[in-house]
Amino acid sequence: MSTDYSRALGARLRAIRNQQGLSLQGVEDKSHGRWKAVVVGSYERGDRAVTVQRLSELAVFYGVPVSELLPDPRPSSAVTKSTKIVLNLESLGSLPADEAGPLARYASTIQAQRHDYNGKVLSIRAEDLKSLAIIYDMSPDELTTRLIEWGVLSPGADGVGYATEDDDEPSWGGDRRRTPR
Repeated sequence: MSTDYSRALGARLRAIRNQQGLSLQGVEDKSHGRWKAVVVGSYERGDRAVTVQRLSELAVFYGVPVSELLPDPRPSSAVTKSTKIVLNLESLGSLPADEAGPLARYASTIQAQRHDYNGKVLSIRAEDLKSLAIIYDMSPDELTTRLIEWGVLSPGADGVGYATEDDDEPSWGGDRRRTPR
């Protein structure tokens, strides 16, 4: 019965439970037996269907909106957990501030927090790209395309501008900088 959606829902349920520092047995104990550890565990594995009513009750138990228990319906094809996003800071520095300013400030803040001032490249997390996409009012995929056009991300072999965790160094190729739109 395990589908991709039920596994994703289960992963969200497990993440919320873990954020609250509860084990499966802890859920059962805290709920005074209302939520059996074996049942919650089967929801989390995607082995058992959870009704909307039970999902709503579980959200109340955890003290979160139901929407927090649901998987993101808009998965980004460009961003995966095994992705290492590498920004070319030299290219970033040559872009006009009116377009690249928010990204430059974001990168500068990360460099300051890490005490990393090599000035050539900066690795960021997939979550950072999502935050930047919000700042730029576009999807992560749209921002990825824009960053490749600017020469700030190197297009990979599959057309996505990332280096995988197996790569030691990004390959920037030729000068891909374009005037920002």
